[in-house]
Amino acid sequence: MTSNHGDMSRRHLLGLGLGVGAAATLGLAGCGGGSDSKGSTASGNGGKDYTGPKVDLKLWNGFTGGDGDIFKKLVDQFNSEHNNIAVTVATYQWDDYYAKLPGAVSSGNGPDIAVMHMDMLATFAARKVIQPLDDVAGALGLTENDFAPTVWKGGIYQDKRYGIPLDMHPVGFYYNKTLMQKAGLDPSKPPQSRADLEAALAALKKAGIQGFWISPFQFTGGMTGYSLVYQFGGSLYNDDATKATFNEDPAVEAVSWLTKLVADGHSPKNVGQDADYLALKSGKNAFNVNGIWQINDLKKSAGLEWGVAPVPQIGQKKAVWANSHNFTIVQQRRADANKVGGSKVFINWLSQHSLDWAAGGQVPARKSVREDSKFAALTDVNTLAAELPDAAFPPALPGIGDVTTLFYTAFNEAVLGKKTPKQALDDGVAKANKLLEDNRKKYGS
Repeated sequence: MTSNHGDMSRRHLLGLGLGVGAAATLGLAGCGGGSDSKGSTASGNGGKDYTGPKVDLKLWNGFTGGDGDIFKKLVDQFNSEHNNIAVTVATYQWDDYYAKLPGAVSSGNGPDIAVMHMDMLATFAARKVIQPLDDVAGALGLTENDFAPTVWKGGIYQDKRYGIPLDMHPVGFYYNKTLMQKAGLDPSKPPQSRADLEAALAALKKAGIQGFWISPFQFTGGMTGYSLVYQFGGSLYNDDATKATFNEDPAVEAVSWLTKLVADGHSPKNVGQDADYLALKSGKNAFNVNGIWQINDLKKSAGLEWGVAPVPQIGQKKAVWANSHNFTIVQQRRADANKVGGSKVFINWLSQHSLDWAAGGQVPARKSVREDSKFAALTDVNTLAAELPDAAFPPALPGIGDVTTLFYTAFNEAVLGKKTPKQALDDGVAKANKLLEDNRKKYGS
């Protein structure tokens, strides 16, 4: 989930919804057909090693910011250590990436390896854009015990594994220490409960500071709302994701709490895209829920006194929005066992080097890496690693990105005062249930 100063809000993540429709319309069921003399994709040893002729592999990703530089350095290191595998990286904004990938695969111009968010795996697996990776997991000796259960299970679609998880990226609670001091608050103790947060906001308001700007956009007010729905005991979907449930009482309570912050003057009305984060950096906004990917950007902000903590527990339990990057292997019109074998070696290698990847502002998916003392030294990222047990990941269902976008639309309408929270969420659920039904027909699941 990366970007640069020109795309600070990670708007490219909207591609989690926008790319799905493109994937659904291309009819890629035949993309895996055919093979050449080099063999079948079923061959190989799960990426333990590759001894075949040199292969040139194309890898697509959406790491457009600082972590993209770290990713490319890791790829360069891999290439220097493997004489018979050469990986070339192509980087796109996530929205362009997901829209572009199905057509590229259909025309035979797709990559060999693709990085995908966890909630996109089922969609592209259903369209046969990516292929199963159970043998890679077996070769690595990976099991659910090596990961948080939700991260591990998120890579499975119809009892087959399509993604090898690389990381987990949650939202966190950023705070401006200077503004806290100005309001008489202890800058070393960010609020972590509803009572403490409300007391802090009252103190900030008394000091003339609107302390918690609520963005009406997915980035990142919508992600805050998503987190609080689960904190208040609700969810966006029922257990098997056949029905949307984000209009039930817990969700209404969660969204109403956030809209009341605007009504009570703790946030300006109609906050612009990115304005909440920019206000934190410019000394106008004390608190901002934003992605872990902002840590490296804030480190570059000279003179800014800031900190990051887990998202406060406003509801009855801890919960937080999160997603996960996964490695996938892309289907080809003509299978090349050598390329598939080389791709698996690369995925294995980078999974084993995920501590280096953590420096890019991501929580390693592998438990053993998170427990490494070197990861503990990455203090800010490690702080948000504590949220992993509380991560509310989206379900592994084809087309779910488009459906979740309807929650963000409803949230937007509520925060902007266009509708009451209940009416906005009711309207969103009606559309979401229709889309879930359409997706079941479209994807046959």
